[in-house]
Amino acid sequence: MSTLTEVNTLNTANSESVPTENGEDSPAVKSTFTLEEIQKLLPHRYPFALVDKIVDYVPSERAVGIKNVTFNEPHFQGHFPGRPIMPGVLIVEAMAQVGGMVLAQLPDIEQGLWMFTGIDKVKFRRQVVPGDQLLMTVELLWVKRRRFAKIQALAEVDGQKVCEGELMFSMVD
Repeated sequence: MSTLTEVNTLNTANSESVPTENGEDSPAVKSTFTLEEIQKLLPHRYPFALVDKIVDYVPSERAVGIKNVTFNEPHFQGHFPGRPIMPGVLIVEAMAQVGGMVLAQLPDIEQGLWMFTGIDKVKFRRQVVPGDQLLMTVELLWVKRRRFAKIQALAEVDGQKVCEGELMFSMVD
């Protein structure tokens, strides 16, 4: 996980300045993240990095991420031969990683690692197959004692719900 200094640098890098009420320019908050920028904030690496980019980010509130599903991913060898379907557990993990982008950048939270600790009310609505682009939207519901958090997550393909539910996290040292 990055330090808050690195996160603040990430959030202001390559962003335009926005005039404030007193006419001075202040840097705009970064609202998109490339794969390289995601890797600076999340510890996941191949084959478990499941977010290709963040296309919308509102600090301390929400993020929208994309996962491009390709036939070359290792889980498709066995799930299932002749009929590749992305495992539901990986869809949920991808949503959790988008949630991690929000949690990793919360202000006034000590450095640490947010671990995915639980799921609630998760429902699967449609299969995800190679060629699909998974669009994941997460909203922060709450943070308690700076160590526990819950997000509402939704995954869609072509405007159709794929998966939705609540995901819980805990900060570990």
